[in-house]
Amino acid sequence: MKILIVEDDREAAAFLAKGLREEGHAVDQAETGLDGYALAESGDYDILVVDRMLPKLDGLSLIRSLREQGVATPVLILSALGQVDDRVKGLRAGGDDYLPKPYAFSELLARIEVLARRGAAPAQAEPTSYRVADLELDRLARRVTRAGTEIELQPREFRLLEYLMKNAGRVVTRTMLLEHVWDYHFDPQTNVIDVHVSRLRAKVDKGFDQALIQTVRGAGYRLRGAGE
Repeated sequence: MKILIVEDDREAAAFLAKGLREEGHAVDQAETGLDGYALAESGDYDILVVDRMLPKLDGLSLIRSLREQGVATPVLILSALGQVDDRVKGLRAGGDDYLPKPYAFSELLARIEVLARRGAAPAQAEPTSYRVADLELDRLARRVTRAGTEIELQPREFRLLEYLMKNAGRVVTRTMLLEHVWDYHFDPQTNVIDVHVSRLRAKVDKGFDQALIQTVRGAGYRLRGAGE
């Protein structure tokens, strides 16, 4: 499974991530509520493990925001706040389970497995093509056209455009692009993303009346939605 841990206590997060990886799971981590929200909104996780007391955006607000956006990924809430009222608030905010701290790792693992079974749904085939305005991408033929004109892209540019089109109308952060297009983690402040987006924009937007690839200052990038 792919699991996202949103926890600002680095030592606690490292312990949990290590244990989950030893069990064979892929694990991503976020230290703030805002970073956790940006990653979780991608919808690419099987389980979210969320602490309640987070900087920038508290855990319950993070969960409510995800549910409002239609993200149904199962959420296990971890918190030192373990009274009945606290657990009720967590579940009503959209959490699927609530585990008070301190906890036994074996219990946490069991709860994650239960949530995974409960949230499992028949896999849906990923689309073989995407279309936004007059821009079309065919995943099987590895072909991109705009207004009927074929656009030659390098493999990395193709993956970058595919991810942007998959998330058309939504902001994707540099961290999300690094993880889903480059498949590894490093300083999100590096300009490798900007360089590749600039090259892609020159091929996709140059010479056309409408620019489809937008820079969202301080956040990342966005491909115009289909209805815009």
